[in-house]
Amino acid sequence: MAGRIRVGIGGWTYEPWRGIFYPDGLRQKDELAYVGQHLTATEINATYYGTQKPATFANWAKAVPDGFQFAVKASRFCTNRRVLGEAGESIAKFVNQGIVELGDRLGPILWQFMPTKTFDAEDFGAFLKLLPAKAAGVPLRHALEVRHESFDDPDFLTLARDAGAAVVFADHGSYPALHGHDVGFSYARLMRTREEEPTGYSPKEIAGWAAMAREQSAHGDVYAFFISGAKVRAPAAAQAMIVALG
Repeated sequence: MAGRIRVGIGGWTYEPWRGIFYPDGLRQKDELAYVGQHLTATEINATYYGTQKPATFANWAKAVPDGFQFAVKASRFCTNRRVLGEAGESIAKFVNQGIVELGDRLGPILWQFMPTKTFDAEDFGAFLKLLPAKAAGVPLRHALEVRHESFDDPDFLTLARDAGAAVVFADHGSYPALHGHDVGFSYARLMRTREEEPTGYSPKEIAGWAAMAREQSAHGDVYAFFISGAKVRAPAAAQAMIVALG
């Protein structure tokens, strides 16, 4: 059975989107609901910087329609550290803050590593063993965004596969574009939108991302997010890809 393709952006609070993506006069508290009406996923950035309340997650879930999902960016205190194998306490705090209140709107957890973080098989393997399969009985899916070329290594891809974690495919000028093994879902972050292009990427490029997503959906759910680059174009890029997917 083919997976579902969800396409979105990073976050939903971004001033330059007002009057370009968000209509003039839309209340700030209604912006997430507007994202839910026009896109099919978004990344939660706030969780990277600090802990949120369970009620906050529950309110976010209520704001969006059935089928919409949030990717939750893991706390920087888990990933931005010298010894990853010592992150157990931080991971537990992050996972148990109330993310399960998103219910069926909970998508993958995004574990993002600094561009300076290099691949150490032993330490990374220890970190992957700390990632829980469930929180309060709810299954969790994990996606790894690594940004140093040392991760372009079969040993890393094997470690990720064996842990059941997706390797994020990044379209970026200086991060490696890694294709992980099939773990039942895939995750792409598309970071080269251009301001002069109304849809961020050209129609031909958008069609290419749609084709890649269709191909990956044979193996499970697909998450594609347009972020950074010319961020002001990210919603238009996501909408264009949703159109391209039909």
